[in-house]
Amino acid sequence: MMPIQKSDSSEVNRGGAGRTWRTRLGQFEWKASPYLYISPFFILFAIVGLFPLLYTMWIATRQFNTLTGDSGAAICGATCGTATGSWYGNFQWVLHQQTFYIALRNSFSIFLLSSVPQIMIALWLAWVLDANLRAKTFWRMGVLLPYVVAPSAAGIIFSQIFSDKMGAINVLLQQMGLHAIMWHDSTIWSHIAIATIVNWRFIGYNTLIILAAMQAIPHDVIEAAVVDGAGKWKIFRSVTLPMLRPTLIFVIITSTIGGLQIFDEPQLFHNAASAGGGSNNQYLTVSLYLYKLGFVSVTPGQPNLGRAAAVAWLLFLIIIFFAILNYSLTRKVAAGGHPKRSKEADRLLSLREEEERQRALRSGYNARLASGIDQAERLPAEERSARRGMIK
Repeated sequence: MMPIQKSDSSEVNRGGAGRTWRTRLGQFEWKASPYLYISPFFILFAIVGLFPLLYTMWIATRQFNTLTGDSGAAICGATCGTATGSWYGNFQWVLHQQTFYIALRNSFSIFLLSSVPQIMIALWLAWVLDANLRAKTFWRMGVLLPYVVAPSAAGIIFSQIFSDKMGAINVLLQQMGLHAIMWHDSTIWSHIAIATIVNWRFIGYNTLIILAAMQAIPHDVIEAAVVDGAGKWKIFRSVTLPMLRPTLIFVIITSTIGGLQIFDEPQLFHNAASAGGGSNNQYLTVSLYLYKLGFVSVTPGQPNLGRAAAVAWLLFLIIIFFAILNYSLTRKVAAGGHPKRSKEADRLLSLREEEERQRALRSGYNARLASGIDQAERLPAEERSARRGMIK
């Protein structure tokens, strides 16, 4: 009997250990499953986002060439009058290049000519589409069609419109007795043409984002403003625009990022077979300069890729600075220019609002109680006594 009891106890122990292991595995699965569900995004971001960013940071501090590879720490060279290697040598070399400042000027010019009208027109179109129109779905799909068009197709379309000799606009101007515009030779006209391509592609995209935010505004707020006698412009400026602040911040920041690193449109606007930018760099942007420096002007012994990485990081810092600046300006404009309240003022305001809410609740309770007493007194005596008995 003893061996049998020992065998039974060992089986029970093994069964208990198995249940304990399964319980721990189940608990681990319950705790780890949310992280496993979201892990593909972070894994892909680490591979295609974080690793290239860190690798570019390292390349920017080295003499790196696509043909000869790494040749040591970055050296500014004869441009700066130094031959010692340092982590900031490529940045020094880039900041001494006049072409970089020309590209930076062109990028800001195209950015302002595209982003400012783009957001204003998108805001107006969203306001129009939010009205009571017929065939709303048709018009909303129509404004999004340019965004669906491929950049190469857009380049072909606008190359026929902005051609220097036989473009549609120049033909129309010559028919009116005016001189043709040399779109590719002039700095300002090339910027206007490229900004037109950008606006044509992205106005519809921003319009639908702003329209979605407008439709999320509670209708009772608009109706209250109408009852108070506010006109359409007053409602838009004092009610709609402040409530669109988060969406406007998002649209302005994304437009800033896209406008300062513009590449497709100026590259497609260039007619020649070589890299874009124009014969005199009249529409050379920072992204085009980076591309030409790193992948076109490849010479053995020249650290072209390290210097291109330095340009990329300078552009990254410039974009961050202007994104923060736009964020601050947008908050002030959307808030109506009111100064920011202190924490103490916010605390006192919240306490006052809570006191008013409690006072309103007490007054409503007293009113309901008084109404119940009045109704009870109007009842016959027998019914009042019956209700008291039911309550008891």
